[in-house]
This record gives sequence, C-alpha cells and structure tokens, in this order.
Amino acid sequence: MKRDTTTRPAQEIELKLALPAADPAALAQRLARLPLLARRKASTLRLYNIYYDTPAQDLRQQRVALRLRRVGSEASPRWLQTLKTGGADGSALSQRGEWEVPVPGAALQRRALKETPWSRLDPDGAIFRALEPCFVTTFHRTSWTVRRRNGSVVEVALDIGHIEAGERRSAICELELELLAGPPQALFDLAQLIARNIAVLPATQSKAERGFALAQGVIDMPVRAQPPALGSKLLVTQAAQQVLRESFSQFTSNLWALRSSDDAEVVHQARVAWRRFRSAWRLFRSSLPADAVPSWLPLRPLLTFLGELRDLDVARIETLPPLADAYTAGEPRRAGEWQALSASLLQAATLQRKAVRFALQVPTVGACLLATTQWIEGLSALPAAGTADAGHQEPLPRWARQRVVRLHRQLKRALKQAPDAAHLHRIRILSKRLRYGIEALRPLLPKQKAKPWHAQALHLQTTLGMTRDVLQASALATQLEANRGLAEFLRGVAIGSVTSPQQLQGTP
Repeated sequence: MKRDTTTRPAQEIELKLALPAADPAALAQRLARLPLLARRKASTLRLYNIYYDTPAQDLRQQRVALRLRRVGSEASPRWLQTLKTGGADGSALSQRGEWEVPVPGAALQRRALKETPWSRLDPDGAIFRALEPCFVTTFHRTSWTVRRRNGSVVEVALDIGHIEAGERRSAICELELELLAGPPQALFDLAQLIARNIAVLPATQSKAERGFALAQGVIDMPVRAQPPALGSKLLVTQAAQQVLRESFSQFTSNLWALRSSDDAEVVHQARVAWRRFRSAWRLFRSSLPADAVPSWLPLRPLLTFLGELRDLDVARIETLPPLADAYTAGEPRRAGEWQALSASLLQAATLQRKAVRFALQVPTVGACLLATTQWIEGLSALPAAGTADAGHQEPLPRWARQRVVRLHRQLKRALKQAPDAAHLHRIRILSKRLRYGIEALRPLLPKQKAKPWHAQALHLQTTLGMTRDVLQASALATQLEANRGLAEFLRGVAIGSVTSPQQLQGTP
C-alpha cells in the first residue's frame, strides 16, 4: 500500500473578542478576579511577532499569514515560525489551518514550511524569495487553561500591547479563546460567562489583518457594505448565514472603529450596517427557526445614541452648510447667529459621541453581540422552519425572486396611498428594505427587474431622507435654543422641503 504523505492541517478554532475598556491594566485585574479564572494558574509571556508578505501582498490575497514569533526576552529568545490559512470571512469565530515549528533564529526558514500547504502556494519558491517584513506586533499575553466538567478545554488569552508599521501604531487589547478540546459551543459558553462582567466586542479582524490595514493607513476607517456573492446552489439557511454574517461584521467593525475615530462616516456606516442586518433578518425570517433568535433589546440604548449622533452629524455637515448663505446674506449679525448654531451642534455631537463610547463599555451590549454571533454561526446547521430537514428547502433563486417581488408589491401599494407623514415614513422604510434585499440577493435575481426596482428604491430613500434631514435639522435648532429668527428660517425651509405626491409619482 502506498504511504499517504498528504499534509493535513492542524486546525485552530478560536473566538476573538475585542475589549473596549479605557484602562487595559485595570481590565487585566478585573479579568483575573473573575470566578472562572481566579483559581486557575495564569502564565505570562512577552511576544514579539514579525509578519511577512511580498510587496504585491501575495499571501494576504490568499488569506494566508506568515510570521516569526520571539517568545521571551531578547537576551534568551525562543523563535517560532507560524503559517496560518484563512477561516470564514467576517466572523469572530474562526477555524483555520495553523502550522507552528521552532526555528533557530530571527530568519524565515523555508524548510520549516515543508509539512504545510506552502508548496501549493509557492511551487517555484518565487514568493518565499520576495518576502519582506511588513509590520510587527508586541504584546504581553496572560493565559489560563480552563477545563470544564463536560470535558471541554479552552485556553483564554489576554493580549495587551500594540501593532507597529513604520511610524504608525495601534493598540492591542483583546481576548482569544482557543478550543483545545470539545465542541465550538464551549467557546461561546465561556465567552458569555466573561461577558457578564466585562464589556466585549466580537472581533472579525485578526492581528494580521489589522497590521496590514495599519501599514496601509486604513485602520479604523469606515467599513462599507460588501454583500457576498451568493451561489445558486446554496440552501436558504446557508445564504442567510452569509448575508447576516457580512452585515453584522460591518456593524461590529464600525463599532470597534468608533472607540477611537471621530469620523462621522463611521457612525453612518454602523447605522447602515444595523439596518442592513435587520432587513436581512426580516428577509430570511420565515425560513429560519424563530426560537433561536436572540433578543436585541440590550442594544436599544446604543442604537438610540448612534441615531442621535447621526442626526447631529448630518445637520452640521450635510444639511445646514448649503443653507448658510441664504440665511446670512452677508449680514454680520446673522453670520454670528449661524456660527453659534454650528458651534452648538459640534459641542452636542462631541458629547453624544462620548455617550456612544460609554454604551460600548456596558457588558450587556457585548453579551448581546456575542449571542448574535453565536446565532449566526449556528444557522448553517439549522433546517428551515416547517421542514423535516435542510434538504427540503426550496431552490434559492426561486426563493429570492419571490421575496423581492413581495417587497416590491408592498412598496407599490404604499405609494398608492395618500402621502401623509405616517405613509411617507412607511414608504421610506419599505424602500430601504427593497434596496437592501436586492443588494443582498442580486446574483440570484433577473437583471431586468432588479435594476429598475433598485433605482426606484434608492431614489425614494434619498428623496424622503433629504426631507427628513431638513425637518430634523430644524428640530435640533429649536432644541439647542438657536436664535428665534434662525429657527423660524429653518422651519420654513423644512416645510418647503416636504415631499409632494407628484414627486413620489415621478420616481423611476
């Protein structure tokens, strides 16, 4: 019999949690005092890691990471070379191949890659010869091994340090829960025990991904929608998992960026992501078991703060600047009144941003986000509602067409009703659902319908959104006790901007 020499990966199953605490040292003490860890012996290591890739980032494009790790001090180091292959996109729960071997010093060793998939990635050695350092990470790791009565074993590792890429630096403050024995469920069970007392955020980016973003100057930038390319042979539950995972990843990634970024677009993309996630859930809801859906009630304060911050940002950045000349008309007194309102809006937005960051440090928020992550990761194992098993689900393309046609019919009915304030709000909501539904399912839909329907939904959303923004800016001016004449001017603009039936009927 021929001997099987096929390389098999050592699987790493890990749950990554970012920690939004303002004081990492105090956080480490709180974590060590948790009943789950207090009686377990902790080990502490100082880790220095160099990540490599080619100038064209050949490894990154294939979701591969290669690093050299120095364990211990510079005086008596121990070096390890590690190759990792990518797991699922956009999930805090990762399952990937990992190959780690000791090497004699601070230089990559090609022979250390012999028992890995490297030969398939780089058959002629051209990639290896082009490798160069890209960035480094330095952090202290405190770890505990947790053995549970059910036989599961999990390593809990707290990493505190930083990433460096040239002159750029970004903090590391995260927990990695690695499964050593037992089912992945054990990671979530353990994480929920931690999340009862310590604020967490499911982290979808690895240190390697964050390092490359830092090197390119795009770390903590707004994360925009990237709908997955759904295949027609997927089951409905598999498609639901991909769509929900991507939109939820967009949400949590922007929440993480909000810790340090004052960019108004980060706030906007966080809210867009949540609306996309909720729209996707409504889209797939009838095909998923209802009893497994987590409650999102703990997120309500955070979502309210985000909405109020977005209203302030839109008013001061988008809605009011084009109206400045019409009000001031070259009069210094009016110019002063306008500047006073602008300053009040900026001050209010600064305070509101602090409220958002405070909400991220509430443990119940992190526990809810964690429960949602667990729900999404379990979807592919669940049968559709009302079916004996997943194999009886209807074909995905037919299912997608039926759902989008239904959304379009709802919008058409709403457009035929008298456009009072309540109906205008409903039209705006339905146009968003239709738009997001088409964007999520686009590869499965006939272009002759998807394209004009998407244009109609986008036009309605934009038109009604502009009207709402002016009304909101007028209300904010009143709340901030702006000059009476200025507030009346904005009310007049708001009344004049209300969408008419003719405008709605004129949509594509």
